[in-house]
Amino acid sequence: MGSLFRSEEMTLCQLFLQSEAAYACVSELGELGLVQFRDLNPDVNAFQRKFVNEVRRCDEMERKLRYLEKEIRRDGIPMLEIPGECPEAPQPREMIDLEATFEKLENELREVNQNAEALKRNYLELTELKHILRKTQVFFDEMADPSREEEQVTLLGEEGLMAGGQALKLGFVAGVILRERIPAFERMLWRACRGNVFLRQAEIDSPLEDPSSSDQVYKSVFIIFFQGDQLKTRVKKICEGFRATLYPCPEAPADRREMAMGVMTRIEDLNTVLGQTQDHRHRVLVAAAKNIKNWFVKVRKIKAIYHTLNLFNLDVTQKCLIAECWVPALDLETIQLALRRGTERSGSSVPPILNRMETLEDPPTYNRTNKFTSAFQNLIYAYGVATYREVNPAPYTIITFPFLFAVMFGDLGHGALMAAFGFWMCYKEKPLQAKKIDSEIWTIFFGGRYIILLMGLFSMYTGLIYNDIFSKSLNVFGSSWRNNYNKSTLQGNAMLQLNPDSWDYVQSPYPFGIDPVWQLAEANKIIFMNAYKMKISIIIGVFHMLFGVCMSLWNHLYFKRRTSVYVEFVPQIVFLVLLFFYMVLLMFIKWTSYGSTPPHFGDPKYVTTSAFCAPSILITFINMMLFKVDANDPSREMCAQNMTMYAGQLGLQKFFVVVALLCVPVMLLGKPYFIMQEQKKRARAGHVSIEAGAENGSAGGAPLPAAQHHDEDITEVFIHQAIHTIEYVLGSISHTASYLRLWALSLAHAQLAEVAWNMLLRKGLQSSGFSGGIFLYMVFAGWAAISVSILVLMEGLSAFLHTLRLHWVEFQSKFYAGEGYLFQPFSFEVILDSAGQGEE
Repeated sequence: MGSLFRSEEMTLCQLFLQSEAAYACVSELGELGLVQFRDLNPDVNAFQRKFVNEVRRCDEMERKLRYLEKEIRRDGIPMLEIPGECPEAPQPREMIDLEATFEKLENELREVNQNAEALKRNYLELTELKHILRKTQVFFDEMADPSREEEQVTLLGEEGLMAGGQALKLGFVAGVILRERIPAFERMLWRACRGNVFLRQAEIDSPLEDPSSSDQVYKSVFIIFFQGDQLKTRVKKICEGFRATLYPCPEAPADRREMAMGVMTRIEDLNTVLGQTQDHRHRVLVAAAKNIKNWFVKVRKIKAIYHTLNLFNLDVTQKCLIAECWVPALDLETIQLALRRGTERSGSSVPPILNRMETLEDPPTYNRTNKFTSAFQNLIYAYGVATYREVNPAPYTIITFPFLFAVMFGDLGHGALMAAFGFWMCYKEKPLQAKKIDSEIWTIFFGGRYIILLMGLFSMYTGLIYNDIFSKSLNVFGSSWRNNYNKSTLQGNAMLQLNPDSWDYVQSPYPFGIDPVWQLAEANKIIFMNAYKMKISIIIGVFHMLFGVCMSLWNHLYFKRRTSVYVEFVPQIVFLVLLFFYMVLLMFIKWTSYGSTPPHFGDPKYVTTSAFCAPSILITFINMMLFKVDANDPSREMCAQNMTMYAGQLGLQKFFVVVALLCVPVMLLGKPYFIMQEQKKRARAGHVSIEAGAENGSAGGAPLPAAQHHDEDITEVFIHQAIHTIEYVLGSISHTASYLRLWALSLAHAQLAEVAWNMLLRKGLQSSGFSGGIFLYMVFAGWAAISVSILVLMEGLSAFLHTLRLHWVEFQSKFYAGEGYLFQPFSFEVILDSAGQGEE
């Protein structure tokens, strides 16, 4: 439990490992995940370290595995998850076997892919040639058609078609081009050849597979007729520029039919060979898919071990590796057992040596967490990692965070929706983790599933206190009001109000929460709820801040800063108690001393305790700070002449304000004064010790005491303390007012829920008949969508962020420095998780 309330005690250790046993020992420490190694070679280039060749070999193996994984994913072959526990890191000698296996697989797969690509390219060419032979027959038939003669004359001219009284023979080329390039291709031919070519094209109906990318592409067959070799050269260059593929096409129909039959035969043969090639490739990938997860784990563990070994130093004999590491003091025995296991695995006879070292360096912060507390701890770390061994706010945040959220989000219905979602994620935790859903928003929700569950449960509780469920109230115990209004008054008036100073109230409060009758008081319901929630917000805020200041006392006592107890904690707590806690006490005094009893003008007892005569807490507090006595209000002549809540109130309030103001100079000057006195004492002690050393013949260059090296500049101390004091005094006021956001967001949430009910669901419930049922169905869908998307998600996010601010600024600023750095141990689990997330 010590680690929950305060970070673990850490110790710096020096580790001596024999070179033969180093790999196995580091492997065991990686499985344990409790050691953070320091880099003892910060000035050495990464390429000049001892195990750089092994790291490169691991990188190469990882590259080959990624290539295999890409091919497996492309074929849609499922990769088997690792059954049971992850495999251990293999021995160094097993690296050669793994490298040979991966090399063989990669070469075989690349060879198969190259063969398949060559076959696919050949298949594509034959398929295109098949379509050309089919389509060109149609083109030649069109050219032979007498009805097309006019088009040919227009294209080539009458003289061009008839040379010496004979029909001129035209040349032609045929090929295939991407369908989207056809318009530009036609324009280029027309402009470059000045209209002296005849182009015919037809689309290939079925898509063709690109052998390089395996994408489906759409192409068209074309044939171009021209006259002369000059145009032929120009046409071929244009085709080359547009990456069109040209194929030989015989002029005689018989030759074309013979070629088509040969093409079909070759296509059938190629289909057979391609099928066998794909089957072989599939078998290779299926075999690799069974082990690829295991291989990834092994290679990453080997790489992590050698990367860690590069942080070590070699001794002079080159036979021993020296490391420095931070370890939790409670786990030293566990770490030593792991080192022994590693030594036994390696077969070494020299045991490892683990020595504790003394250091002035600040250790890392390490808080042990589980799946429940880790989410709350991450909320704290988002503000800043705790300074080493300072109080950890996370265990208190487990209660205060969902409670403050619920004060703003108090609604039994909305809280139940949120709690149900959180409970579902917790109940289905393992199946959802196994799915590894690749969505950042889902990852955030799932990581905070226990926070969502608690926020929902606490919101249900505050919803019961507010007696609010989807903006309606539950009448469980029966109202404490009677004979308020008759039926005709209720039906004839849209705005009604409740008057507590009347005999309609039976003088016994509703047993739990708010009386449901307040839902009917449209005129003064908001006034009543505002007064209630505003005071509750201030009360919760003051207690929350007082708790934060008390936590600073725990820090002062633990770090033995006794001076800070007297010059920081005591004036801070006195300032807060005498001003703001006193204001809270006034609220309780007002609630207990003044009731809703109807005034009896003849009886002074009833007059002084009537709610009508209750003084305003805000005005009382302002007058207290200004040393002002409020004059009697003429409208309250029936009240007693003394408007104070208790005897001696004015004198006690003046005393409280004076004492609170005297705390300010104590906070401002107390700590610098004590630091100055301590520095003077150390200076005198150091001067005396130097003189004594000189008299005894000691060396004149003896160093000063260690404490003298840590003297602070008194000017910086004064500036820091002035800032801290101003921040605390002004912050006490602003932070108290900041807790009013609890009331503001609670009011906004309740009003939005009421608007959604009145504008949507109420109209649907008032409809009747068959059409009314359909209308209600549609209205309910809209109301449910708005309730979930706006009132639960958006309002929930808003309340979450405001709660986060109250904890970070108003609560943690009282005691939490957050100037530490996180303990990041060498852990295979963390390395494999981060690698898995990187792949996704």
